[in-house]
Amino acid sequence: MIDRRGFIGATVAGGLGAVAAASGCAPEGGSDDPAAGAAGDAGAAAAVPPFELDEVTVDELQASMASGERTARSIAEMYLERIEALDGQGPELRSIIETNPDALAIADELDAERAAGHVRGPLHGIPVALKDNIDTHDRMTTTAGSLALEGSIPPQDSFVAARLREAGAIVAAKANLSEWAYFRGIRATSGWSARGGQCRNPYALDRNPCGSSSGSGVAASANLCALTVGTETGGSIMCPSSSNGIVGIKPTVGLWSRAGVIPISHSQDTAGPMCRTVRDAAALLGACTGVDPRDPATAASEGRAHADYTQFLDPAGLQGARIGVVRSFPGFDPRVLALFDEAIEAMRAEGAVIVDPANMDAAAWNDPLSLVLLEYEFKAGLNAYLAGLGPDAPVKSLAEVIEFNERNAEREMPHFCQERLIASESRGPLTDPEYLNAVATIQRANREDGIDRLAREHDLDAIVAPTRDLPWPTDHIKGDRLDGGSSAAPAAIAGYPDITVPMGFVRGLPAGVSFFGPAWTEPTLLRIAYAYEQATNQRRAPTFATTLG
Repeated sequence: MIDRRGFIGATVAGGLGAVAAASGCAPEGGSDDPAAGAAGDAGAAAAVPPFELDEVTVDELQASMASGERTARSIAEMYLERIEALDGQGPELRSIIETNPDALAIADELDAERAAGHVRGPLHGIPVALKDNIDTHDRMTTTAGSLALEGSIPPQDSFVAARLREAGAIVAAKANLSEWAYFRGIRATSGWSARGGQCRNPYALDRNPCGSSSGSGVAASANLCALTVGTETGGSIMCPSSSNGIVGIKPTVGLWSRAGVIPISHSQDTAGPMCRTVRDAAALLGACTGVDPRDPATAASEGRAHADYTQFLDPAGLQGARIGVVRSFPGFDPRVLALFDEAIEAMRAEGAVIVDPANMDAAAWNDPLSLVLLEYEFKAGLNAYLAGLGPDAPVKSLAEVIEFNERNAEREMPHFCQERLIASESRGPLTDPEYLNAVATIQRANREDGIDRLAREHDLDAIVAPTRDLPWPTDHIKGDRLDGGSSAAPAAIAGYPDITVPMGFVRGLPAGVSFFGPAWTEPTLLRIAYAYEQATNQRRAPTFATTLG
């Protein structure tokens, strides 16, 4: 099974090795610079003190503010102290790139509003961390983890950040990520960026946090923030959510605006919630919906989006639900499959009608044309984004990013190179027949002939599969392990919704189960995912073990 990360690592065109050598990076894995934070060299993890807000939910935080027990400021202070204690020291999670210097002042303003009798909604006074490819027009920067964009402050908020501020959320931090959302080199390491170093899995610090939204996943799991937001193109919400034991929602493309998000693919990109519970994720999901003229894809959400997705949560939501079980995703550890079988039986016990198997054609998501699409769209999208930063942008094109990395190879490319950037730069315009064929072919295979067909033929409410194989040891010499199972690709390529929920542990490492379906079926998927979560309660806080025997 090869998802987007697999395509990036495995479908290497001839000549890329020579390109890598010419780029001046260290193709055999350079020395570990201090910022890299290579997993395993810190020795025994520091003791993690008890945390008053461990596993607290949005509803519980709101209740404590309503009663006067806590304030938005006291909550923000506790999370900022937690970040200080665990992220750059102690277990050195490296999940946060920077915190908002105005967070406490914003909290004070929101407390004043509450005291005056005005509460904006369920997110009023709730701290949120955004992945560092989501624009904020404040004193934080937006860099996709790259030194090439160091110091960049976009001219306006992303739609997501603006909606969160309108809802009363405190945009408290920027989360680390795989640099350029994992679209840089063919032997990349998930969770590493030149600005943030190597993000670590809080269940075992020598294990990888997975996916480009690694910092968002780790920060949510380790209780460094109440809520986090990630982005996905081909598994980058699903994988880190599964690997860090949290709930992740990849919405239908167009439900959340992508305006102000550093892009890879306008066909597949979307931001989405990464939280500890389905209810928290549903509350966050509704806060960021809306039609945005800056993102034409959101026009399709008119009449389909909801401002409150918590209304669809039903602990009896599995009763009578028709669930299709996909067994055609290879590469999963047998112990993960055993957990999956237990998850299916739990759904059956809650009254679900199980259709097993309800398989999909592996050729649909393994088509090499998927990478062709990404390379074309990344070049077009990134150049447009950089142009939108204005004349003072530190770099103004993909070509300038490549040149910057070559000039700063010691800091930017100590572990892996930039073959994906170079391949993308070589692509032509979006009118090229090769690109148009790639879009039509892979979308048809994963939409009409894939998820839509499967749901229609079996009259399914949801399709389920294991989310991702177990977290692997972080390795800056060999890069990521790309042979593990993943079910994220079909929904990602189709632009359809996908929700992952914790389903258990294998020797202390978490694994998730995914619920996906046709476009705009978030209400149904949330109803089913919530019922599964309530029936099984598999979420457990991380242990911060140095390693697992």
